[in-house]
Amino acid sequence: MSSLVQDWTEDLHHRIPGRVVAEDVRVGVFYTAVRLSTGHVGVAFTPRGLVDAVCCPRSAASAPPAGLLAGQDAWQLAEYATSPVPLRRAVGVAALNALSSLAVDRFGTPEGVLLPGVDALEAAEIRADDRVVMVGAFTPFVRTLKEQVAELWVVDRHPDALRDDERVLWRPPEGAAEVLAAATVVLLTGSALVEGGVDDLLAACGRARRVVLAGPTTSLWPVPFFAHGIHVLAGIRVLDGLRLMRVVGEGGSGYFFQDAAEKVAVVRQDVLRAQGAPSRAG
Repeated sequence: MSSLVQDWTEDLHHRIPGRVVAEDVRVGVFYTAVRLSTGHVGVAFTPRGLVDAVCCPRSAASAPPAGLLAGQDAWQLAEYATSPVPLRRAVGVAALNALSSLAVDRFGTPEGVLLPGVDALEAAEIRADDRVVMVGAFTPFVRTLKEQVAELWVVDRHPDALRDDERVLWRPPEGAAEVLAAATVVLLTGSALVEGGVDDLLAACGRARRVVLAGPTTSLWPVPFFAHGIHVLAGIRVLDGLRLMRVVGEGGSGYFFQDAAEKVAVVRQDVLRAQGAPSRAG
């Protein structure tokens, strides 16, 4: 099976042929953002803890070509999404998310229903008897779920992402396949599209009744994601692209997106039929 990112790119390119200019690109401390000439904006997690700092000609050559990104064809930037260099992947995924926003405006959300104001937990329809695995520590979700589900595990590279009393929930990335195989609900951070390994993670989720991709890096264009076993896309819809670009460029995290974007979820139609469509369906 081809990779999710490859299928995502090919599906978008098929629907949006031709040149689309990336008018502005920002690589911020927490997020990277691309704004198209159409006004559509996409964001992606900026990887941290990098060891390949730009300190010599060799490392500079592998980094995104600063000063030359804006004005390029967005499809050229999208090719970075499969780069071995994390910062280039961030630019590529942000470009794909901007193109995804354009596709949603043109074609809607095929096979899915867009729910404004709905977050990942609401869309996942989590039950008291569920065994929930988070890949990436969604701190507010941990606090909400830890007393409400049968089992909760958090797979993260950094155990210190959890509070001291939550460390018992932590599992290392090397053990991800084992805990994912036991999960009934999986909450997967969209940053996996940048950090890599998303295909292996999804392959291990085969028994889960609900797989959710969540966070600002999550695309709202559903077709390739549904085809790869994801049931819910819980991300953001950008309402003020210029403001979002400024927030990213000034080092803002997702907590600063609220004036420029809104939470939305795109849920597979068959999932909504099974659980009953929420009244906020739009």
